[in-house]
Amino acid sequence: MAHIPNGTTTELQLVTFRQALAAANTPSEEYDITKWLYAPNFYSEYRYILGTRGTKPLICIGINPSTARPDDLDNTLKSVERIALGNGFDSFLMFNVYAQRATSPDDMERECNPLLHRENLEAFRYVLSISEKPAVWAAWGAIIEKRKYLPGCVRDMVLAGEEFGAGWYCAGAITKKGHPHHPLYLRKDEKLRPFDVKAYLDKL
Repeated sequence: MAHIPNGTTTELQLVTFRQALAAANTPSEEYDITKWLYAPNFYSEYRYILGTRGTKPLICIGINPSTARPDDLDNTLKSVERIALGNGFDSFLMFNVYAQRATSPDDMERECNPLLHRENLEAFRYVLSISEKPAVWAAWGAIIEKRKYLPGCVRDMVLAGEEFGAGWYCAGAITKKGHPHHPLYLRKDEKLRPFDVKAYLDKL
């Protein structure tokens, strides 16, 4: 079932990432927390992180979350997991440029909610911190053109990545405009390769 936002995220009382992380590390009747990292740990209008736990995770970045949740991955997340495991990682963490849930990017809010973006960046710093050499897979495709605030969000993430020595990667064909390929429709044996995210952002 598609997720259409009920309104803007400014109308919500946001759970901070730190609150969401504490809850995600608390045993749940809904799913196995030793396998899954899910923050917030309930279905809501936004999602910071969804992924599996491991010692060598691949951090995949899309534009915004849809309906996936633990033990109920959509086709995009299934592809992300295949690519992660096929490239020598033991887990994956799905992250997004913007945390608002919307199955269609056309339904994303028109203006960036600075509070949601701030908490999303806090979540990004956390996923970067749990790897000795964090690997970040840029995988948002041309959808980044849907909202004017999205490139700015990515720039903030690149700065955060520099704090942790993150390496950026892509998979599949780059679009004519230089956008990194979305995870869907990639071969299951697709290999990651370095992605110059700064040069990419300079051209946006």
